[in-house]
Amino acid sequence: MHSTAYISRRQSLETYFNRTAAKTWEQLTSDAPVSRIRQTVREGRDRMRETLLSWLPPIWDGESLLDAGCGTGALAAAAALRGAKVTAVDVAESLVQVAADRAPIAPEPGTLRFLVGDMLDPVHGSFDHVVAMDSLIHYQSADIVRALASLAPRVRRSILFTFAPRTPALTAMHAVGQLFPRSDRSPAIEPVSELTLRRTIAKDPVLALWRIGRVERVQSGFYTSTAMELARR
Repeated sequence: MHSTAYISRRQSLETYFNRTAAKTWEQLTSDAPVSRIRQTVREGRDRMRETLLSWLPPIWDGESLLDAGCGTGALAAAAALRGAKVTAVDVAESLVQVAADRAPIAPEPGTLRFLVGDMLDPVHGSFDHVVAMDSLIHYQSADIVRALASLAPRVRRSILFTFAPRTPALTAMHAVGQLFPRSDRSPAIEPVSELTLRRTIAKDPVLALWRIGRVERVQSGFYTSTAMELARR
Protein backbone atom coordinates (compact mmCIF):
# COMPACT_ATOMS: atom_id res chain seq x y z
CA MET A 1 0.00 0.00 0.00
CA HIS A 2 1.36 3.43 -0.93
CA SER A 3 2.38 5.76 1.88
CA THR A 4 0.85 9.19 2.31
CA ALA A 5 4.20 10.75 1.38
CA TYR A 6 4.35 8.74 -1.86
CA ILE A 7 0.80 9.68 -2.87
CA SER A 8 1.37 13.35 -2.07
CA ARG A 9 4.61 13.50 -4.06
CA ARG A 10 3.06 11.63 -7.00
CA GLN A 11 0.25 14.19 -7.13
CA SER A 12 2.81 17.01 -7.06
CA LEU A 13 4.66 15.44 -9.98
CA GLU A 14 1.46 15.05 -11.96
CA THR A 15 0.60 18.71 -11.43
CA TYR A 16 4.12 19.87 -12.26
CA PHE A 17 4.46 17.98 -15.53
CA ASN A 18 0.90 18.54 -16.71
CA ARG A 19 0.48 22.20 -15.84
CA THR A 20 3.72 23.93 -14.93
CA ALA A 21 6.54 22.58 -17.06
CA ALA A 22 5.12 20.50 -19.90
CA LYS A 23 6.73 22.72 -22.55
CA THR A 24 9.99 22.89 -20.61
CA TRP A 25 10.33 19.10 -20.55
CA GLU A 26 9.21 18.74 -24.13
CA GLN A 27 12.04 21.10 -25.11
CA LEU A 28 14.60 19.55 -22.76
CA THR A 29 14.04 16.09 -24.25
CA SER A 30 14.23 17.31 -27.85
CA ASP A 31 17.05 18.66 -30.02
CA ALA A 32 15.95 22.26 -29.49
CA PRO A 33 18.49 24.78 -28.12
CA VAL A 34 18.49 25.07 -24.33
CA SER A 35 20.48 26.97 -21.71
CA ARG A 36 23.93 25.73 -20.73
CA ILE A 37 22.59 24.40 -17.42
CA ARG A 38 19.78 22.49 -19.10
CA GLN A 39 22.22 21.18 -21.70
CA THR A 40 24.18 19.47 -18.93
CA VAL A 41 20.94 17.90 -17.70
CA ARG A 42 20.09 16.74 -21.23
CA GLU A 43 23.54 15.22 -21.67
CA GLY A 44 23.32 13.49 -18.29
CA ARG A 45 19.93 12.03 -19.07
CA ASP A 46 21.16 10.80 -22.44
CA ARG A 47 24.11 9.06 -20.78
CA MET A 48 21.87 7.52 -18.13
CA ARG A 49 19.44 6.23 -20.74
CA GLU A 50 22.28 4.61 -22.68
CA THR A 51 23.62 3.06 -19.47
CA LEU A 52 20.29 1.48 -18.65
CA LEU A 53 19.78 0.26 -22.21
CA SER A 54 23.25 -1.35 -22.08
CA TRP A 55 22.09 -3.39 -19.06
CA LEU A 56 19.12 -4.74 -21.01
CA PRO A 57 19.25 -7.37 -23.77
CA PRO A 58 20.81 -5.99 -26.99
CA ILE A 59 18.30 -8.03 -28.98
CA TRP A 60 14.92 -9.00 -27.51
CA ASP A 61 13.09 -12.21 -28.36
CA GLY A 62 9.52 -11.39 -27.44
CA GLU A 63 10.44 -10.32 -23.91
CA SER A 64 8.44 -7.59 -22.22
CA LEU A 65 9.46 -4.32 -20.59
CA LEU A 66 7.66 -1.87 -18.33
CA ASP A 67 9.04 1.65 -18.67
CA ALA A 68 7.86 2.96 -15.30
CA GLY A 69 7.70 6.73 -15.52
CA CYS A 70 8.44 6.86 -19.24
CA GLY A 71 8.47 10.64 -19.65
CA THR A 72 8.69 11.53 -23.33
CA GLY A 73 9.43 7.95 -24.31
CA ALA A 74 13.00 7.84 -25.64
CA LEU A 75 14.01 4.71 -23.72
CA ALA A 76 10.73 2.94 -24.50
CA ALA A 77 11.10 3.59 -28.23
CA ALA A 78 14.72 2.39 -28.25
CA ALA A 79 13.78 -0.86 -26.49
CA ALA A 80 10.87 -1.48 -28.86
CA LEU A 81 13.15 -1.05 -31.87
CA ARG A 82 15.34 -3.81 -30.36
CA GLY A 83 12.37 -6.17 -30.23
CA ALA A 84 10.91 -5.60 -26.76
CA LYS A 85 7.20 -5.61 -26.06
CA VAL A 86 7.07 -2.28 -24.24
CA THR A 87 4.41 -0.87 -21.96
CA ALA A 88 5.33 2.72 -21.11
CA VAL A 89 3.47 4.43 -18.26
CA ASP A 90 3.61 7.92 -16.83
CA VAL A 91 1.42 9.84 -14.43
CA ALA A 92 1.66 12.98 -16.61
CA GLU A 93 -0.72 12.95 -19.56
CA SER A 94 1.21 15.80 -21.20
CA LEU A 95 4.42 13.76 -21.35
CA VAL A 96 2.64 10.63 -22.57
CA GLN A 97 1.15 12.67 -25.42
CA VAL A 98 4.60 13.91 -26.43
CA ALA A 99 5.93 10.34 -26.22
CA ALA A 100 3.13 9.02 -28.42
CA ASP A 101 3.68 11.80 -30.97
CA ARG A 102 7.42 11.04 -31.13
CA ALA A 103 7.12 7.25 -31.19
CA PRO A 104 8.04 5.36 -34.37
CA ILE A 105 4.96 4.52 -36.40
CA ALA A 106 5.95 0.85 -36.57
CA PRO A 107 8.53 0.06 -33.85
CA GLU A 108 9.26 -3.37 -35.29
CA PRO A 109 10.44 -5.91 -34.32
CA GLY A 110 8.89 -4.95 -30.96
CA THR A 111 5.67 -3.31 -29.87
CA LEU A 112 5.04 -0.10 -27.98
CA ARG A 113 2.05 1.22 -26.08
CA PHE A 114 1.81 4.33 -23.92
CA LEU A 115 -0.51 4.65 -20.93
CA VAL A 116 -1.37 7.42 -18.48
CA GLY A 117 -1.47 6.18 -14.90
CA ASP A 118 0.36 5.00 -11.80
CA MET A 119 3.50 3.12 -12.81
CA LEU A 120 3.00 0.74 -9.86
CA ASP A 121 -0.56 -0.24 -10.74
CA PRO A 122 -0.77 -4.06 -11.08
CA VAL A 123 -3.33 -3.63 -13.85
CA HIS A 124 -0.41 -3.14 -16.23
CA GLY A 125 0.49 -6.83 -15.88
CA SER A 126 3.74 -8.78 -15.50
CA PHE A 127 7.05 -8.17 -17.27
CA ASP A 128 10.48 -9.65 -17.89
CA HIS A 129 12.20 -6.34 -17.11
CA VAL A 130 11.28 -3.00 -15.55
CA VAL A 131 13.11 0.30 -15.95
CA ALA A 132 12.38 3.32 -13.74
CA MET A 133 14.73 6.04 -14.98
CA ASP A 134 14.64 9.13 -12.75
CA SER A 135 11.04 8.43 -11.72
CA LEU A 136 11.95 7.51 -8.13
CA ILE A 137 14.43 10.32 -7.49
CA HIS A 138 11.69 12.41 -5.83
CA TYR A 139 11.11 9.85 -3.07
CA GLN A 140 12.84 8.94 0.18
CA SER A 141 14.57 5.58 0.65
CA ALA A 142 11.62 3.89 2.34
CA ASP A 143 9.21 4.85 -0.43
CA ILE A 144 11.70 3.82 -3.12
CA VAL A 145 11.95 0.36 -1.59
CA ARG A 146 8.17 0.12 -1.18
CA ALA A 147 7.84 0.92 -4.88
CA LEU A 148 10.40 -1.75 -5.80
CA ALA A 149 8.62 -4.28 -3.58
CA SER A 150 5.33 -3.40 -5.24
CA LEU A 151 6.81 -4.13 -8.67
CA ALA A 152 8.94 -7.16 -7.81
CA PRO A 153 6.23 -9.89 -7.70
CA ARG A 154 5.31 -9.02 -11.29
CA VAL A 155 8.86 -9.01 -12.70
CA ARG A 156 10.63 -12.13 -13.93
CA ARG A 157 14.22 -10.99 -14.53
CA SER A 158 15.42 -7.50 -13.61
CA ILE A 159 14.44 -4.11 -12.24
CA LEU A 160 16.64 -1.17 -13.21
CA PHE A 161 16.07 2.11 -11.39
CA THR A 162 17.84 5.32 -10.54
CA PHE A 163 18.09 7.34 -7.36
CA ALA A 164 19.58 10.69 -6.40
CA PRO A 165 22.78 9.94 -4.46
CA ARG A 166 23.45 11.88 -1.29
CA THR A 167 26.57 13.83 -2.24
CA PRO A 168 27.67 17.21 -0.85
CA ALA A 169 27.14 18.93 -4.21
CA LEU A 170 23.69 17.47 -4.79
CA THR A 171 22.62 18.16 -1.22
CA ALA A 172 23.72 21.79 -1.61
CA MET A 173 21.80 22.19 -4.89
CA HIS A 174 18.77 20.61 -3.22
CA ALA A 175 19.00 23.10 -0.34
CA VAL A 176 19.28 26.07 -2.70
CA GLY A 177 16.25 24.83 -4.62
CA GLN A 178 14.27 24.66 -1.39
CA LEU A 179 15.29 28.16 -0.36
CA PHE A 180 14.67 29.77 -3.75
CA PRO A 181 11.74 28.00 -5.41
CA ARG A 182 10.88 28.79 -9.02
CA SER A 183 7.67 28.13 -10.88
CA ASP A 184 9.34 25.90 -13.48
CA ARG A 185 11.37 23.79 -11.04
CA SER A 186 10.19 20.25 -10.42
CA PRO A 187 9.18 18.97 -6.99
CA ALA A 188 12.38 18.54 -5.02
CA ILE A 189 14.50 15.49 -5.52
CA GLU A 190 15.35 13.46 -2.43
CA PRO A 191 19.09 12.67 -2.14
CA VAL A 192 19.43 9.29 -0.47
CA SER A 193 22.37 7.35 0.93
CA GLU A 194 23.31 4.33 -1.17
CA LEU A 195 24.24 2.44 2.00
CA THR A 196 20.85 3.18 3.56
CA LEU A 197 19.12 2.15 0.36
CA ARG A 198 21.06 -1.13 0.24
CA ARG A 199 20.21 -1.88 3.86
CA THR A 200 16.53 -1.10 3.35
CA ILE A 201 16.39 -3.36 0.30
CA ALA A 202 18.12 -6.15 2.24
CA LYS A 203 15.54 -5.94 5.04
CA ASP A 204 12.49 -6.03 2.79
CA PRO A 205 10.96 -9.55 2.79
CA VAL A 206 9.46 -9.15 -0.68
CA LEU A 207 12.90 -8.41 -2.12
CA ALA A 208 14.57 -11.43 -0.48
CA LEU A 209 14.60 -13.19 -3.85
CA TRP A 210 16.46 -10.31 -5.45
CA ARG A 211 20.10 -9.26 -5.39
CA ILE A 212 21.73 -5.93 -6.15
CA GLY A 213 23.80 -6.14 -9.32
CA ARG A 214 25.44 -3.34 -11.27
CA VAL A 215 25.58 0.21 -9.90
CA GLU A 216 26.78 3.23 -11.87
CA ARG A 217 26.65 6.96 -11.23
CA VAL A 218 26.19 9.47 -14.04
CA GLN A 219 27.19 13.06 -13.39
CA SER A 220 26.95 15.90 -15.88
CA GLY A 221 26.87 19.44 -14.57
CA PHE A 222 23.51 19.88 -12.86
CA TYR A 223 22.55 16.25 -13.42
CA THR A 224 23.56 13.56 -10.92
CA SER A 225 21.86 10.19 -10.71
CA THR A 226 22.85 6.63 -9.81
CA ALA A 227 21.61 3.55 -11.63
CA MET A 228 21.09 0.33 -9.70
CA GLU A 229 20.18 -3.13 -10.95
CA LEU A 230 18.06 -5.64 -9.06
CA ALA A 231 18.19 -9.17 -10.48
CA ARG A 232 16.29 -12.28 -9.44
CA ARG A 233 18.47 -14.73 -7.54
